[in-house]
Amino acid sequence: MKKISVKVKTGAKIEKIEKDPLGGYNVRVRERPTDGRANEAVIEALAEYFGVPKSAVSIISGHASKTKIIGIS
Repeated sequence: MKKISVKVKTGAKIEKIEKDPLGGYNVRVRERPTDGRANEAVIEALAEYFGVPKSAVSIISGHASKTKIIGIS
């Protein structure tokens, strides 16, 4: 399993993923952090970005934080 560090910006006008110079990723999603919708949007965006199914992407830590550790298998 590959682990990556992700900083999440919710309520963005444009959804996009940028690689951080320090090795992490900045993910912008439209969803607000209500009822886990933003986390689901982050999983969908990363699955599409890495070309894997959504089931291969999981949040290891940081469920309620802007900084998350994501596992991709």
